[in-house]
Amino acid sequence: MTEVQFAEDVLARIQAREARYHERAYLFVLAAIEFLQARLPARRHVSGAELAGACRDLALQQYGLLAPAVLAHWGVVTTRDFGRIVFTLIDVKLLSAQPTDRLEDFDAVYDFADAFSPAQVWAGVSVRVS
Repeated sequence: MTEVQFAEDVLARIQAREARYHERAYLFVLAAIEFLQARLPARRHVSGAELAGACRDLALQQYGLLAPAVLAHWGVVTTRDFGRIVFTLIDVKLLSAQPTDRLEDFDAVYDFADAFSPAQVWAGVSVRVS
C-alpha cells in the first residue's frame, strides 16, 4: 500500500465515523499535538485542556485574526469539537487514550469569541508611536 493509498484509507475511515469536520481539521489537531509536544520538556500524554490550548495557540500563530473563520470553515466552533476530532482519531487508531480520558475533558475549555478576539491576537504586541 502506498502512502497516498494509506492516507486516503485513513481519511475515508475518519469521514465514515465523523463527517461533520473537514479533513483539514483532523490534520490541524494532529499538528497541534506535535506543536504542544515540542513545547514540553519530554513527550507525554496530554490532557484535553492542554490540547485545546495548543489548538488555540497554533491557530493564532498560523492564521492570526482569521483563526476563528478558518476553524469555523472546518466545522470547529467550540473546544468540544477538538475533543470529537481527537476521539475520532482514537477510534481509527491514529491516537491512543488513557482510561481516564473523556470527551467532556474538552468541554468549555475556553470561549472561542474570547480566545480569538483581536485583543488576544494582538496581546503582547507593542507599537511605538513617535
